[in-house]
Amino acid sequence: MPESDTGAPPRVVLVTAAALAVALAVAVAVFALTHRSPDPAAGPLPLVPVPAPQAASPACKTLLGAVPSELTSNGAQLSLRTLAEPAPPATVAWGTDDPLVLRCGLDRPPELTPTAQLRLVNGVQWLQVPGEGASTWYVVDREVYSALTVPDSAGTGPLQQISDAVAAKLPARPLRFS
Repeated sequence: MPESDTGAPPRVVLVTAAALAVALAVAVAVFALTHRSPDPAAGPLPLVPVPAPQAASPACKTLLGAVPSELTSNGAQLSLRTLAEPAPPATVAWGTDDPLVLRCGLDRPPELTPTAQLRLVNGVQWLQVPGEGASTWYVVDREVYSALTVPDSAGTGPLQQISDAVAAKLPARPLRFS
């Protein structure tokens, strides 16, 4: 029985259709690999403002001028990140996926009490305030309060590096509880 008597399409039509389907799949894969949309995490980081009455202080200008352009977290280098406008004053950030954020000139954290557990890191006293997925570490023994928000996935390197900048640029002061 000839092929045309079975009611099936001719073999050349089937082979052509299969080849077109494979070519289309390859074209879609090549397009997807070569035309990636920009990573939104690489763009400016939007941050909400928080009260920072001392953000314009000379101490904040000194500290922010001394922070490193890169922080090391779990062996990875985190570069300074551009902040979206309007950017909060006296604020810098590093990294893309889970950025670290340093704010200077903040109000005294309400968690700072005479019985609060403080940690001394490279000569700087810090108060840890745990949050969901990140902790905020407050510098509590300097002229101005600063806070470094660190994702739980980060190592201790960023806290140590910021401590070095704080210790080098801002003299220690007695703790203030009111």
